[in-house]
Amino acid sequence: MRVLLTSFAMDAHFNGSVPLAWALRAAGHEVRVASQPALTGSITAAGLTAVPVGTDPGLDEMVKGVGDSVLSHHANQSLDPEAPGQLTPAFLKGWDTMMTATFFTLVNDDPMVDELVAFARAWEPDLVLWEPFTFAGAVAAKVTGAAHARLLSFPDLFLSMRRAFLDQLGPGPTDADGVRAPHPEDSVGQWLQWTLGRYGVPFDEEAVTGQWSVDQVPRSFRPPSDRPTVGMRYIPYNGPVPAVVPDWLRVPPERPRVCVTLGLTARTSEFPNAVPVDLVLKAIEGLDIEVVATLDAEERALLSHVPDNVRLVDHVPLHALLPTCAAIVHHGGAGTWSTALVEGVPQIAMGWIWDAIERARRQQELGAGLHLPSHEVTVEGLRSRLVRLLEEPSFASAAARLRTEAESDPTPAEVVPVLERLTAQHRAHGRRRPGGASTPCAS
Repeated sequence: MRVLLTSFAMDAHFNGSVPLAWALRAAGHEVRVASQPALTGSITAAGLTAVPVGTDPGLDEMVKGVGDSVLSHHANQSLDPEAPGQLTPAFLKGWDTMMTATFFTLVNDDPMVDELVAFARAWEPDLVLWEPFTFAGAVAAKVTGAAHARLLSFPDLFLSMRRAFLDQLGPGPTDADGVRAPHPEDSVGQWLQWTLGRYGVPFDEEAVTGQWSVDQVPRSFRPPSDRPTVGMRYIPYNGPVPAVVPDWLRVPPERPRVCVTLGLTARTSEFPNAVPVDLVLKAIEGLDIEVVATLDAEERALLSHVPDNVRLVDHVPLHALLPTCAAIVHHGGAGTWSTALVEGVPQIAMGWIWDAIERARRQQELGAGLHLPSHEVTVEGLRSRLVRLLEEPSFASAAARLRTEAESDPTPAEVVPVLERLTAQHRAHGRRRPGGASTPCAS
């Protein structure tokens, strides 16, 4: 079958799709990855075929222009729909309006959607797998009749929040044919209704939810959902940077090794980083440990002093480094967090925004790590948590249990036959190629 993957142009949101794309290719399926031109190099570096569409969304400019308002609305705010008193009607309405206006419509602007739809009409995919904020993938699938599913690399708080928001709004208006339109206050629904309407396709909630989801997050971190879901084991892919094992990593450490990383996204965007690098290294100075800190030249320039027990490296593949580590201190990013989880490494996550907060909090609840909100970071606060992580065996035991849980989900290769069956099922219900010709979906 032909599979089209879509992601807006940010490595952190694209990287989680690479192992499944490889598995689909290895199974003999044709795979294309569509995104704005800025992601082309990352796609081809992953050994995949890129389809540049639209123009680059200017995420850095967006953050500069509206970053403060986005952060003030989300920073240190719990997005857990089951947390009492958190997701108030005012918060959810503000979230829906602001994210639609400043983010969703930016990374799915009209040129991107139009060119993606044009490619899908020409190439005729059987299945579209879309990063959960790249709604252009759902639009292209609905216009062309392809089966489509979201590919999740982080807990699906977006859908939980949307369900809570729609429950508060109530049903939207119904037209003369009995078709229900989005509620007038539903900014995401109104925007997608207008976008689909440009192609003569009616809106339904599938444009937001997909027909099903492929979820790479372990069950312990998945919010409750009644949507069809295919669980899949997370396989680390650490991006297009060279994955080389250095000489020093081939020798077992003589002392407990701790990884410190602020992630790759902070290097390539101007999204504010609330984790002070100098403070982190001061917190570990003097401890009887070996620290590997992945910092580039700009991050190193922020350091006033490098402790003797710290090894500075520009990059080392996390999936090679973490099996040698007793703990990791990081910024809370999904890729870093997921890699540490599947390697069974206790974590200190300095999550401060969006789903990073919930992942860090849940990790602490399960005893596999500690959450240190970045606005609360102090030398003593970080140091005391790291000492606990290294000295209390319960953290390593809990992290090992989470690794076992993650390994219980099927691999991407094992998920491919499931996707073949689901694609065939969804295309069997009256779904046809443009022009009316039916097309088989599964190999």
